[in-house]
Amino acid sequence: MIKTFYLTKEGLEKLKKEYEDLKSIQRNEILESAPSMLEGDALNPDYSFFKENLEELEKRIEELDNILKNYKIIKKPGKSEQDKVSLGAKVVLKNGSSDHEEYKIVGTLEADPFKGLISDESPLGMSFIGKRVGESISFNGDNKYKILKIQYEES
Repeated sequence: MIKTFYLTKEGLEKLKKEYEDLKSIQRNEILESAPSMLEGDALNPDYSFFKENLEELEKRIEELDNILKNYKIIKKPGKSEQDKVSLGAKVVLKNGSSDHEEYKIVGTLEADPFKGLISDESPLGMSFIGKRVGESISFNGDNKYKILKIQYEES
């Protein structure tokens, strides 16, 4: 089964740029700087390092190629669905104490909890999906969150 990768427009542009950079600039630089395979009668250690780097580069290019063939842009849901948390939602929460927290639900490739971006596949992200303003969820037994606001950006 082919995995679908959910991306924001910004996330897609970032991956496209990385893909193009890797394919053109870095691949050419690495191939031009290839050391000789042998150093005298022995295998050149620089060549082994070069081969490892080239394999990592090719693997990342293949990974990006797969993502770019199987992505969907996260879109703002229809008016009747905007009262529920789904991909692309910015959720303002009140946790058990009096602190307010804000998270945006994104696909796994763009998740960065330190920036408030949580994956729809993470335990916390999954617990928010489908919930409405006023509903509460418990997470890890101790943390209780109440949804105060759900926002969607224009797509």
